[in-house]
Amino acid sequence: MKLQDLDIIVTAPPAPGWGGRYWILVKVTTDTGITGWGECYASSIGPEAMRPVIEDVFQRHMQGENPEHIELMFRRAYSSGFTQRPDLTVMGAFSGLEIACWDILGKARERPVYALLGGKMNERIRAYTYLYPLPHHDMTEFWTSPELAAESAAEAVARGYTAVKFDPAGPYTLRGGHMPAMSDISQSVAFCKAIREAVGDKADLLFGTHGQFNTAGAIRLGQALEPYSPLWFEEPTPPDHIEDMARVARNVRIPVATGERMTTKSEFATVLRAGAAEILQPALGRAGGIWEMKKTAAIAEVFNAQMAPHLYAGPVEWAANIHLAASIPNILMAETIETPFHDALIKSSIKVEDGFITPPSTPGLGIDIDEALARAHPYTGNGLHLQMQAEPCDYVNGNAFKGGAPVPKD
Repeated sequence: MKLQDLDIIVTAPPAPGWGGRYWILVKVTTDTGITGWGECYASSIGPEAMRPVIEDVFQRHMQGENPEHIELMFRRAYSSGFTQRPDLTVMGAFSGLEIACWDILGKARERPVYALLGGKMNERIRAYTYLYPLPHHDMTEFWTSPELAAESAAEAVARGYTAVKFDPAGPYTLRGGHMPAMSDISQSVAFCKAIREAVGDKADLLFGTHGQFNTAGAIRLGQALEPYSPLWFEEPTPPDHIEDMARVARNVRIPVATGERMTTKSEFATVLRAGAAEILQPALGRAGGIWEMKKTAAIAEVFNAQMAPHLYAGPVEWAANIHLAASIPNILMAETIETPFHDALIKSSIKVEDGFITPPSTPGLGIDIDEALARAHPYTGNGLHLQMQAEPCDYVNGNAFKGGAPVPKD
């Protein structure tokens, strides 16, 4: 069995675009007619520029190869161009293709992917959700309203979730780490207070940031949140500032989580060695794929750290996250996005029930892709999957996080 053909589909979730402005799906077919699906979580260049990168990685390192040879294909891509170091764009391309190889292998052997990774360690996976506006909420008001966030949290708990994530601490800008305004800290405390009062001890609070603070600012903010005992303080400093993130971890009594912007075991191991985080959050469509993150999970075990796969993408990456989570002993939880489009794209083949995900027992990734639906929603915009704010932090009028990457207004 050899990898033969590649098709790339860029699909756009309907507004408001939870999960990013577009998802890059790859469909890989073998010479025996088996099809595997993957998802490339690559956002540093646009999807049309990403197409030839994915094609080059496939043609150069994978086409004509047995899909079993994942380690060999990874080393080819990792080493290409005399690099042998993490490359976010190349690994974004390879990761989706690698996921497709596991889907093929599972289908060829009529076994779920986790069965090929050492078997099922976990019968079900704890899910968490980001707090999104409810249908009756004002979309603009929601992101700065502790009361509306608390309503959303209570509704998530009523659906069975035992952990909710929110990000009220202001924007992340292209200028890098900044000192939070006192109003940002006050608003963050107000969110934690309102959500904790709404959910009590029925759910963990996951405090999200996106690397937007300098070290001193992250420490100030984190210490202000300590009375509400969040389960984690996510990416408090820019992702490359690993020693500085370790300073935050030493000075804040909230576990630090990081990893959505990292790739390969090399970067994650550096985080663990520095004591910068207790919780790793790989996005499998970017981080090197399923096998590379299986290795990373094993490294994390040695440091007594846990895994919480990140998701701000589509349901194919989610499926890969679930198979990894099913196979490792140190899974904490997995991020989930529940929208009608996410569900329809995989024809409800994996679902969250009472706050937990049951790994599928069907072959491969266990998902049934609605290819016609994916093709019927092409991406026609020019924004990146996620974008940084160009304007600086506003210390006069206050700051507001606008909810990830909703479809931009015309």
